[in-house]
Amino acid sequence: MAQLSLRSISKSFGSGASAHRVLHDINLEIADGEFVVVIGPSGCGKSTLLRVIAGLEDCDSGEVALDGYVINALEPAKRNLAMVFQNYALYPHMSVFDNMAYSLRIAGFNKNTVRAEVMAAAEKLELVPLLDRKPRELSGGQRQRVAMGRAIVRKPQVFLFDEPLSNLDAKLRAQTRLEIQQLHRQLGTTCLFVTHDQVEAMTLANRIIVLNAGQIEQVASPEEIYMRPSTIFVARFMGSPPMNLISNAAGIEAGIVVGVRPEDWIVVETGWPMRVEAVELLGAERLIYGRMENQRHQNHVVVRIPAFASVPEVNDVLHLAVAPGKSHYFNERTGLRISHY
Repeated sequence: MAQLSLRSISKSFGSGASAHRVLHDINLEIADGEFVVVIGPSGCGKSTLLRVIAGLEDCDSGEVALDGYVINALEPAKRNLAMVFQNYALYPHMSVFDNMAYSLRIAGFNKNTVRAEVMAAAEKLELVPLLDRKPRELSGGQRQRVAMGRAIVRKPQVFLFDEPLSNLDAKLRAQTRLEIQQLHRQLGTTCLFVTHDQVEAMTLANRIIVLNAGQIEQVASPEEIYMRPSTIFVARFMGSPPMNLISNAAGIEAGIVVGVRPEDWIVVETGWPMRVEAVELLGAERLIYGRMENQRHQNHVVVRIPAFASVPEVNDVLHLAVAPGKSHYFNERTGLRISHY
């Protein structure tokens, strides 16, 4: 286990006038044993950041340090980090056992040690019955567990996960998320996990890093990210459906955007009018889509209600208010949260 430090990390692709800056002055401290998730839209620099840490890409400036020791000059194999990829990267001609044992054999460990380490990891991941199979005989979830097992036997200081669940179906993703949570509790190893999936971020992380165009928008606990987004970008990105953002709202001064989570609306007798455009049933709840009326800008709004509540018809007008203490306010020009409004 180790503390991972990123100090003023910047990275560009290309050179001269055509250079494209992918990471902008990234500073971050990840505590020993912490599980941190990096989330953001495609192209925001998530995977590049992970590759810089792993040594697969060189940064233009800045330092990567483990327990205070700068590792920029070390080759990937000597950084004592283990990376789990989206595409599993298993050797197709090798058995599960041999895939998991490969790095230990290359490092020169004796047969007894290799077998003991592989069996210990296989038991943690429920892979013992599959050790003689080839990757082509495994499901996607089983292949991902083998990839994790291969990383575990190395006993790295830090695990790096690059969207490891992206190729799995919804059921397997949920199951593998639980397995990763359990594995982290057992091993206590520092983890940095890259994803574009909000559910993965909210359920796995001790802290979440929201990345946007190569810059950190917010670093906080999942609860803080959801309940107190620091910018309009975070408010839009985190949440499904995302936070409603209302410009030029009645009774609110100019230049301020009001944010309301879909579940924080209350249907009232007199309030902001919303004309219903669509209603979706999602099992235990419904989503009501519509537009705020009598606004200078027609703000699209989503309201979340229990499935058993009275269901409006398309073209009905609902009057909405915000639950006490649940409004969020942002500066329209800077996009930053206003905490004193």
